[in-house]
Amino acid sequence: MAELNITGLKTGSTSLKLTAGKVTKTVPITVLSRNLLSYGPAEGNGLTATVNSDGSLHVTGTAVKQWAGLSWKFPCPVQGTVILSRPTSVDGLTVSVKCLDAKGGQLGSQLNVGNAGVIPAGTVSLRFEILCTEATPTAKDGDLRIQLESGDTARDWMKPDNTSLRGRL
Repeated sequence: MAELNITGLKTGSTSLKLTAGKVTKTVPITVLSRNLLSYGPAEGNGLTATVNSDGSLHVTGTAVKQWAGLSWKFPCPVQGTVILSRPTSVDGLTVSVKCLDAKGGQLGSQLNVGNAGVIPAGTVSLRFEILCTEATPTAKDGDLRIQLESGDTARDWMKPDNTSLRGRL
């Protein structure tokens, strides 16, 4: 039996019409972003995040203290090796992803920018965080493009599929 491989060029939905002899089948196809993060507008701890038209995050404000910031919790979309990348940054802010079990407890080490890691067994959700690293926080006003993707190689940034998830403290 022959195998057919299809590679999506951009995100979105379409269909594929297959015909073999007198049999025709139309198969719906959805191409998802390789960026596995989910985020959206958030406000707290002195910081505000809004979503730009390209899907990146715009962060403004002054954090109330060091290691304070914003977070988004969402179902874990994959298992296996992943890499977190950040092609744009804002001085004084760090980003990370934590793997959580069913009770919200952290499993393993957090995923940091530039290092491939493995999503531990038992992970049911992820928590994406943007935190202030400064001992004396200063005002922020900049754009972040952050990507979590399968594999151990960071590729060009692309907008995540979900940019409407409300952030939390």
